[in-house]
Amino acid sequence: MTVKALIVSDRPEYRQLLAHHVTLEWRDALPAEYEPATRGRLQPAFRGSVYDVVLLDHEVQEGRGLEWLEDLTERSGFPPIVYFAPAGDSRGAASGASHVLSRLEFDHVQFATALRAALSQRRNVLADTSRAALEPPPPDRFGSVRIRGYRCIRRLAVGGSSSVFLAEHGTTGQQRVLKVFRQVPDIVEGSTTFDRFLREYDLVGHLDHPNIARIYDLGVADDHVYIAMEYFPGGDLRSRMREAMPWREALGYLRQLAGALGALHAIGVLHRDVKPGNVLLRDDGSLAFIDFGLARQLGLESEITGNGAIFGTPHYMSPEQGHAAALDERSDLYSLGIVLHEMLTGRKPFVAETPLAVIYLHANEPVPRLPAGLQHLQPLLDALLAKKPGDRPASAAEIVDRIDELMGLAAA
Repeated sequence: MTVKALIVSDRPEYRQLLAHHVTLEWRDALPAEYEPATRGRLQPAFRGSVYDVVLLDHEVQEGRGLEWLEDLTERSGFPPIVYFAPAGDSRGAASGASHVLSRLEFDHVQFATALRAALSQRRNVLADTSRAALEPPPPDRFGSVRIRGYRCIRRLAVGGSSSVFLAEHGTTGQQRVLKVFRQVPDIVEGSTTFDRFLREYDLVGHLDHPNIARIYDLGVADDHVYIAMEYFPGGDLRSRMREAMPWREALGYLRQLAGALGALHAIGVLHRDVKPGNVLLRDDGSLAFIDFGLARQLGLESEITGNGAIFGTPHYMSPEQGHAAALDERSDLYSLGIVLHEMLTGRKPFVAETPLAVIYLHANEPVPRLPAGLQHLQPLLDALLAKKPGDRPASAAEIVDRIDELMGLAAA
């Protein structure tokens, strides 16, 4: 038997190590390697049909192996996955891995045993897939969850706590996005993720602002919670940031985002995860914030985050958020400054090899200087990226006023 294995890891030496173990056990094996850091995610249409087993390292795209695992195991007929996790981390089994091995502590016997079991499982998967192919899935099935009243068009994304699908509403025919909670609520440890999911709907479901995504419905299907929300065919803001934007376009986007944050802050809500991936574009050029799973109401004790817990994305975190200090509206405004720098230059202002190093730079590195032709925007960037919250604009409305002044002065 010629074993065909796909090895997925961002670390060349680790891919070589796994390939060595494969060929040591099966001399005629054909291990193939895939490096997500340079090649990105596997396309949704990829089903791994030519492979017998997939060896997935936790260290893909800065430790997002679990997201990869959940994505791949949902693909019909996908080969069994042996997941190489950090020591003591057993979450891979619950996320669909055939076997979980400690990425730094397994021996060859454990490795060979896991692969032999996976290969046996593969034979069963192929048989099940052949039978299932004769029966197309119901149109209202979203992964393993059936949501009546909607027709699944395709899956858009998968994350650590939810899967996102494009759907058609059965009555109106409108396209909507369904965000489906990936685990039954009462089995989620401490139910904290479920609480965040419900809070996302509670916080923004009643808001009517052009730059905040519209939420249509919250429901439960097959014991899984889902949110039905507005569909954005233009994709996210990051797709517009592969290179520097014209400064007027960047300020126009910044004004819309500041207005949305102002609406949130007015009802006592922090976003806490302002980043391009959480900003989506409409066909008319307007944009809107999504994903308020990290938001919280100001003035309330948070049992969700707990003392000292850090949530967010390090590249866009304020210095106080990175150090788990008390937050107010000015933390969101700092993150908005990071987005502004990236729109103007095509680069993040603070980059390092580890998340902790990025957090350190936020607190200690000077604000980068903008290139020639953008110096008139430097005072705005300096104000937004001030290390101390007291040195930043006091409100989102102040940012809007500054932008209007800059646009007016430039026009004059």
